[in-house]
Amino acid sequence: MKTTEIVQTALITATIIILGMIPPLPLGFIPVPIVMQNLGIMLAAVILGPKKGTLAILGFLLLALIGFPVLSGGQAGPAFFVGPTGGYLLGWLLTPLMIGYGLSRPFINRRWSRLSIIWFAGVLLVDVIGSVWLWLVSPISLIGSLVLNLAFIPADTLKAVAVYSVAERMRIWNKETTRL
Repeated sequence: MKTTEIVQTALITATIIILGMIPPLPLGFIPVPIVMQNLGIMLAAVILGPKKGTLAILGFLLLALIGFPVLSGGQAGPAFFVGPTGGYLLGWLLTPLMIGYGLSRPFINRRWSRLSIIWFAGVLLVDVIGSVWLWLVSPISLIGSLVLNLAFIPADTLKAVAVYSVAERMRIWNKETTRL
């Protein structure tokens, strides 16, 4: 990677960490709070593309795994990778690949299709993976977990729209960042 690519990747990783300083909003009925960091995950995917975006998120997750308090609310450590939030972290790692794949399709050139890809990979995919994981590690049923995760959809949709707006403003759609 070039020096500029390394700096871009580090800046996006830092942005994700800074978004983690915004206190999480606990819902009370599910052991996973609403956080702002997934906005940074979607930004990494759209701005950096699938390869560098995944590297930025992987670096962020490695920092969390070894104990740096970079997760929302200053949390860290291996317990978060095997507890109720583990599925969301796995979903975050897949987000840049899925957004990059979707945006690289030749028919993706309309506003709604781009926003749909960001929403599908950054919101729906992450919430489904998180729901399945939550079902596996808690006494909540799969249907119950999926239903409880519906609470995240409105806030996560707003985040996806914000990421789309940033990408539109930056005019990055035709750059190499969206190619695999």
